[in-house]
Amino acid sequence: MQAAITSYRQIGYRKTTVADVARGASMSPANLYRFYPSRHALEEAVVTELLEQVSMAAASAARSGRSGLERMSAVMSAVSRMHEDRLANDVRLHELVVAAGQANWVACLSHADRLRGVVRSIVAAGQLCGEFRGGSPMALACCLLDAMDAYLNPSRIKATALRPAFGEMMRFCAGALGNTAFANSVPPQLIHVQTDLLYKSAC
Repeated sequence: MQAAITSYRQIGYRKTTVADVARGASMSPANLYRFYPSRHALEEAVVTELLEQVSMAAASAARSGRSGLERMSAVMSAVSRMHEDRLANDVRLHELVVAAGQANWVACLSHADRLRGVVRSIVAAGQLCGEFRGGSPMALACCLLDAMDAYLNPSRIKATALRPAFGEMMRFCAGALGNTAFANSVPPQLIHVQTDLLYKSAC
């Protein structure tokens, strides 16, 4: 897999052959096929590895912060930042992830499920403490992820269309998720602190 990642990074996944990867791994193509039955299987394994890095970053971010909004903002920021960094520093690997997502590879569908699970758990916890409004946690998670798709979807990261800044969109989503009764019970100065923390986290 590391040999494949190196080749994809250097010449791109479209130009890389099984023979190239086998040579980089110091083995024959026939031996490589013992581990990966096809070129697609190898490519999917690489995409799985790359997206698992994003999933791990999201899960780690979900454990940071005290409020649900802080944790949610940290998760969205971590995912967006990793895709942006890959586009800037490993554009050929980014192209592979984009192609896999557009073709609905299993690796991408599994990653989407994991991210929905992370966001759903934050929503559910926020509902239990009264921070977020009621409703199906999964439905609210899906709505939030759809709203933030332009910042989380690798194929849209480079889009030049006019769109709100990341922090502005997160504040909009926070307003949609928020429990009015909970917000009214919090001292105004604390609300200002939470808003400032959310803005700094998003930036």
